[in-house]
Amino acid sequence: MVVEPVVLIGKFVQLEPLSETHILGLTQAGQDPSIWQYMLYGEVTSEEKMGAWVRDILSRKAAGTDQPFAVRQLESGRLAGATRYMEIRPAHRGLEIGGTWYGTGFQRTPVNTETKYLLLRHAFETLGCIRVQFKADSRNERSLKAIERIGAVREGLLRNHMILAGGVYRHSVYFSILDSEWPAVKLHLEEKLAK
Repeated sequence: MVVEPVVLIGKFVQLEPLSETHILGLTQAGQDPSIWQYMLYGEVTSEEKMGAWVRDILSRKAAGTDQPFAVRQLESGRLAGATRYMEIRPAHRGLEIGGTWYGTGFQRTPVNTETKYLLLRHAFETLGCIRVQFKADSRNERSLKAIERIGAVREGLLRNHMILAGGVYRHSVYFSILDSEWPAVKLHLEEKLAK
């Protein structure tokens, strides 16, 4: 399983390999501090902080653990946020979809559903994954519900899993979709996107 940069295009979004050229657009999308409440990075609301965040994520890409994307809403042409493949495990044909965030104007729109659909389809149908996992802060009800809505199975809770900016201990809820479950999840997501 080789995870390489790729452009994924849908009806509502285009996922582009993350680069430093995305810093300004992501800064504009990431202005609301509430976006960062449950993230490891603290508030990334200035161009300087966004530049540091992008360079950090690109260093993970260079290490081979992550493949990050900027998410562009096609209708407006604006950057909606970012997401990535992470914890890539080629020997076990698995990876995680995570680090996802969107500007408030793009939340509760088809942006997240189609982004997850494109990433899952590529993971299962092109990369040959047998497992794709997700995780979210146990306090982040909106993310937990969004992961469940796409059809992922809740697996369990990792207690004191991470320490967030400010020293808060985060418990992470893990979910997964297996290759055998993908056909049903795919149909479910396609039906949601057709509405």
